[in-house]
Amino acid sequence: MDLNLVLKKLKEGHNHDPYPSVKKRVNWLNQLKLLVIENEKKFCESIAKDFGIRSEYETQLTEILPVVFGVSYAKKNLKNWIKEKNKKVLPVFWFGKNKILPQPLGVIAIISPWNYPLQLSLSPTIGALAAGNRVLIKPSEKTPNFSELLKSLVSEYFDATVLTVVVGDGKLAEKISSNKSLDHIFFTGSGQVGKKVATSAGLNLVPVTLELGGKSPVFISESSNLDYALKRIVGSKLLNAGQTCVAPDYLMLHTKHKPKFLKKYFEIVNNFY
Repeated sequence: MDLNLVLKKLKEGHNHDPYPSVKKRVNWLNQLKLLVIENEKKFCESIAKDFGIRSEYETQLTEILPVVFGVSYAKKNLKNWIKEKNKKVLPVFWFGKNKILPQPLGVIAIISPWNYPLQLSLSPTIGALAAGNRVLIKPSEKTPNFSELLKSLVSEYFDATVLTVVVGDGKLAEKISSNKSLDHIFFTGSGQVGKKVATSAGLNLVPVTLELGGKSPVFISESSNLDYALKRIVGSKLLNAGQTCVAPDYLMLHTKHKPKFLKKYFEIVNNFY
């Protein structure tokens, strides 16, 4: 796989039509939605295979639906997003006018993680395509079955001058983040890797958006309804086996609830499963 050749095709697509019409962007979004809906079963199976096991319903809830709804939301708001907006000027510049004109950046690289492979690959893609950009997706090497499926399907549903998927390990991600021809990089993952991506991109002054993992503490106060609190905590903690960026990370519990906490916690876990 020649990364430079892939990027060259995407750049040619942008240069040929740097300001794609609303109609063309909507067509791209519709095609993305069609890709997901028509291959829902395949996505569920490939992700379950990569994970060892994952409920089909969980993939539908956390990955398929967010992408489908995301496309609908983008289509509904697209015309408003891209229209010119007038802005006030300071009195001293009374003779001038200010306008904000949203424009495509060019070629966007999306480097996605393994925990929600479909959602975190395609949700940023929705925004990038709606904004009129061309997109390169590099999914995680830790989900090989999904990544190969996405690459194959994208090549069927999209022209290589619009959207392309490349597969590879961390070395490929390094090549992407240090490539001069990109106009923006969107990375989701750990802070450790995020620093490397930002550093490599910074050498070429390529702007970067980082969505990084963090801590999500939970505090149960003296006045809390323990049953209600635990149902919310258990549900969000056990979703996707806890591999969610905003899953509860650690708990601070008022001593009043300590005697009942473990018993109620495991009761709710048992009921959930």
